[in-house]
Amino acid sequence: MFARSRSYFYRRLSSPLHAARAGVGATWALALTAAALMLFHPLVLLALTLAVLGAGYGAGVGRRLARTLRTAAIVVVPIVAINILVSRDGLTVFARLGDLGPFGQGKLTVEAAVYGAVIGLKVTLLILVTTLASLAVDPDELLRAFRRMSFRSALTASLSTRMIPLLAADSERLAEAQRTRPTGALTGPRARVALLGAVVGGSLDRAMDVAATLELRGFAAARRPPRRPLRARPPSRHDVAFACSAVAVLALSILGRLGGGASFDAYPLVHMPVTVATGALCIALIAAILLPFTDRRGIDP
Repeated sequence: MFARSRSYFYRRLSSPLHAARAGVGATWALALTAAALMLFHPLVLLALTLAVLGAGYGAGVGRRLARTLRTAAIVVVPIVAINILVSRDGLTVFARLGDLGPFGQGKLTVEAAVYGAVIGLKVTLLILVTTLASLAVDPDELLRAFRRMSFRSALTASLSTRMIPLLAADSERLAEAQRTRPTGALTGPRARVALLGAVVGGSLDRAMDVAATLELRGFAAARRPPRRPLRARPPSRHDVAFACSAVAVLALSILGRLGGGASFDAYPLVHMPVTVATGALCIALIAAILLPFTDRRGIDP
């Protein structure tokens, strides 16, 4: 049970992304996030999504990453539906709902559906990127890099990330106990509310225990450690590869946004040209994201 609860958290694996420094891996993930935010062409976003899924398999977390698509679907479907119902800017009407009072004329347009699908695809891509980063970037190493800036903030973030698997394990254990009650077991929404209340109450009790422990150990009086000369570890070839990949993804995204290779307009009519530049941009982005995973030498955990 506890192993299942940790399925979406970092675990050291033999992959190029795990072998790279946490700061480089986080920068690479931020570059993918920036690309997802800058680009709107559906074909380019689909290429990015496929590349991120491929990167997940290259990092050894492909199955866990693919399972997040179900979570993304739960978020995306309402986004598309709401945009269809709310937007009135499109010209291609496929259904009319009549007068909706303060909401105006209820016309459903193809453009609203397309734009909602594009936003849903962007949200899916962001969920995949953040999940990949949480699975393949060491949070402890990343927090140690920020320790010099703020000791208390780094400690708080480290404790928070460590408590999330415990909360997941608590919820699974309590849900199992709830299902095995011989009589009077709650079902439906009441059972979920009772489970949520128990998990929140347990988390507050654990927070008080952790705070008391930190106070006894003198963390409240902690000061920033003195500066010491550090021996800089030379960057590995995986660090260089993912750093170059991040730069390439950012450069290609900016070029696609400004150069017109990824131009897209949903209103008033859908304008989504598919040109040679669009295809080249898709291929270049996929190559830039996946090439660092081809070098698998020296990646033992």
